Amino acid sequence: MITALAATLYGPEDLRMSEHPLGALARGMVRVRFGAGGICGSDMHYFRHARTGDFVVTAPLILGHEIAGEIAEISGETPGLKVGDRVAVNPSRWCGHCARCREGRPNLCENIYFMGSASKTPHMQGGFATLFDAMPAQCVKVPEHVPFAAAALAEPLAVSLHAVARAGDVGRAHVAIIGAGPIGLLTMLAAKLAGAGEITVIDIAAAPLEFARTLGADRTIDVSAGEDLLAETAREQPFDVVFEISGTGAGLDSAIRTVRRGGTVVQVGNLPGGKIPVPANAVMAKEIDLKGTFRFGEEFGRAVDLISSGEVDVARLVTAECPLVSAPESFRLALDRSRSVKVVLTAE
Repeated sequence: MITALAATLYGPEDLRMSEHPLGALARGMVRVRFGAGGICGSDMHYFRHARTGDFVVTAPLILGHEIAGEIAEISGETPGLKVGDRVAVNPSRWCGHCARCREGRPNLCENIYFMGSASKTPHMQGGFATLFDAMPAQCVKVPEHVPFAAAALAEPLAVSLHAVARAGDVGRAHVAIIGAGPIGLLTMLAAKLAGAGEITVIDIAAAPLEFARTLGADRTIDVSAGEDLLAETAREQPFDVVFEISGTGAGLDSAIRTVRRGGTVVQVGNLPGGKIPVPANAVMAKEIDLKGTFRFGEEFGRAVDLISSGEVDVARLVTAECPLVSAPESFRLALDRSRSVKVVLTAE
């Protein structure tokens, strides 16, 4: 029997490189040899707490959903794919026939499975493995010149593209982004692509904010010592659109309080599970459009195109490339925001 070596989570901060048996490849599926995979914020939540938001790990879980690799084996007919093709792998498997799929919102599929996620039981295993299986529809070919480390970041770029699409027309808008992690930085780039005007990035850590400035943020605000500067900025020039990406109750509170009357708040970050207090009366009194955004749909293909063409240089976010076998140590590096922005696992 073929086995893969996989970064498997057994409990909080208990991530091990374990052997994972692979049976015969099912007909109509492809087997992918791991090329690279980005460590995502949700991966880090799983690593630290064995949960992210309301999704709780109840059995060993192979992490990883930002992945790219090479087709190693094909079973049955897979038009457009052949062994040796380099692909970015869409981690979503939607059913295609439920009400949400039929209305063109497959990210809200009632039967969706998502790689490396505990959202369903049994969990769907992820892609931080030397070999893993996927549906052909999940595999989007990438040109030879695109490094696997860049192709793997099509997934977080797709998340950001979808978030900006949810905001509506951001042309010339004064945009605020709360949270300067990889998704926040990519959302900044996606908003620029969509024609946003001035972009302000807000965080509690100096290093990510400095990185945001190098990527083109017009203004950064450090709120580690309080929100006086943020409140003053919002009074002088209210934000038209605020993307809450920190995944904290305080971040959502700030987003609602600082967006202009009639403005839009898009909740991107995965908030803690259960109930959190929010200034709900402000949503009413300011007539705010408060929108959720969940993963992505057709944006995955566009993300691959933007990376392949060089229109979005996702490699600028990568601060470390580490071999897959070092995943447990690499997760600790990824958690240190003073030393890393985006850590990518590689085959070697």
